Amino acid sequence: MKWLISLSVVILTVPWYSTLACTVFIVGKKASQDGSVMVTHSNDGEFETDPRLVKIPSAEHLEGSQRPVFFSPESYPRYVGTDRGNIPEYLPRDEAQKPFQAIGYIPQVNKTFAYLEDTYGAVNEMQVGIGESTCSGVFGASPLGSPNGTALFSIDALTQIAMERASTARQAVELMGKLAEEHGFYGAGQFEGTAESLAVSDPNDAWIFHILPDPTGRSAIWAAQRVPEYGFAVLANMFVIRQIDPNDTENFLMSQSVHSVAMDYGWWRPEDGMLDFTKIYSDGEYSHKFYSGRRMWGAYHLAAPSKNFPPEYVDLQSDPVYPVFTQPDSLLSQQDLFRFHRYTYQETPFDLSAPGNLAGGPFSSPNRWKAGSGEQNVKGNWERPIGLYRTSDTYVVQSRNGASTGAVLWYGPSSALATVFTPFLVGLSDIPASFRSGHQAEFSRESAFWAVCYAHNVANLKWSYMYNDITERQLKLESSSVAMVQAMEAEFQRNGNFDTVEEAYYSNVESIVSSLWSLSDELMFKYADGFVNEPGNMSQMVGYPEWWLEAVGFRDGPPPPPTKPKCCHPPKIENLIENRGMDFMLTQLRGYQTKKSQQLY
Repeated sequence: MKWLISLSVVILTVPWYSTLACTVFIVGKKASQDGSVMVTHSNDGEFETDPRLVKIPSAEHLEGSQRPVFFSPESYPRYVGTDRGNIPEYLPRDEAQKPFQAIGYIPQVNKTFAYLEDTYGAVNEMQVGIGESTCSGVFGASPLGSPNGTALFSIDALTQIAMERASTARQAVELMGKLAEEHGFYGAGQFEGTAESLAVSDPNDAWIFHILPDPTGRSAIWAAQRVPEYGFAVLANMFVIRQIDPNDTENFLMSQSVHSVAMDYGWWRPEDGMLDFTKIYSDGEYSHKFYSGRRMWGAYHLAAPSKNFPPEYVDLQSDPVYPVFTQPDSLLSQQDLFRFHRYTYQETPFDLSAPGNLAGGPFSSPNRWKAGSGEQNVKGNWERPIGLYRTSDTYVVQSRNGASTGAVLWYGPSSALATVFTPFLVGLSDIPASFRSGHQAEFSRESAFWAVCYAHNVANLKWSYMYNDITERQLKLESSSVAMVQAMEAEFQRNGNFDTVEEAYYSNVESIVSSLWSLSDELMFKYADGFVNEPGNMSQMVGYPEWWLEAVGFRDGPPPPPTKPKCCHPPKIENLIENRGMDFMLTQLRGYQTKKSQQLY
């Protein structure tokens, strides 16, 4: 039991953040431009989550083997050891890193699929994709190995096992629900974040999956709803499934405890009609009002502006303000989803980068730093945007029907605001080193995470100017990647040579990372010291915007010097330039000098 005691110490010292706040989009195959099913995920983890993209290879296991299950710290490193395979990224880096000890075991299967993961399983070789969003729930549980711990599975571990074993989205949902019911489920937070939501996809189907511990802490309550082919949906740290129909097994899946627990607690009776899952089992928005709902509104405002969903409401938990899904006004591409993940409510009343918003500084940054000593004394909240500074990574899974090279994972390290979404295939031999490395506590020019983070932080110095350069670079590189993916799919279908495909993907990664590092240098040169500098041209001094000068009291600064000429000195040139223009000033100055010369002689 010695290892169990030490594990308890680890679990107690790992912070369970109440701000594990991720945004997820779901697109059905008839809502996408190319017929793909797409799910996304932003890992908004307070600069603590592990940003590395890692490939877990397929494996064969002996009959009767046991599959270890580990506590999920949701910080760096997310795992250390060899029990999940001989994966270089998960080997101990030094003596301080000790291999994780299993908190329990389940029977192993004979063969497991290869997949890509960040904190969560992202996409496997069968094109099953997953996006995650932490939620509040009315019940909580603690992991085995901690004091009073009763539950074996976190959402991280469930998604990993789904990646290993599931060949369809529905199969993944049923498997995760079954394992959680049998072995218990615990959420990522001790207070907020005791529940979870997932978007699960395959080339034909997409599901929304909600889960929370049951009252005993030894099982789980879960429900899932199918997103129709024409549908677009958003998950933003709160349950969204409303009325669930246990008789409609084509579109709903659930544990028996959904209804039995609600009846036991007097929250629902059969005569009430269909049970509203969100109203019964959600604990509402966390952090502040509009924390979830504003993002839901923002996503629907982008995808379906004609629906005119309201941005305001009274209680998002009790009132079904937004639908579980809607039909977008036009078909969506992966590049639309990149744009959605960068949204800070531009051109709306909630625009965080609008000129005139003093909180964004003179150059209208949408970023609002969190916490710090100031917030202990000044109580309040910022709007919670979709595009966020504290994101470790964002990705889009594109499950493609009929694609010979499989699903594409468009992976963007660091904040989506500055990242370049870069394509990867599960079939690649490995992930390039620049994407499978990265740690917030250790700067590295070999890391794609730091290439993006560096550019993002440089841009904060003069956002309204620099961000135009960033978006231009994003569009160029992402458009090039889309063309490369299409070309390599066609090439592979023609000749079946995956080496050519792999070479193109690796070359694309190298080009993107190099371009990102160059971008930071270009931004520093172009906007250094308050100027706009162009190679070969005179620097332009642009200063501060008028609205900001008014807001900070520029008019109340020191007055100008006296303008009356003193004896034997010419008038102030700058006043003449300002009031009369250069030509008039030169004429007056020549006349003054001529008159003075005549007086002297």
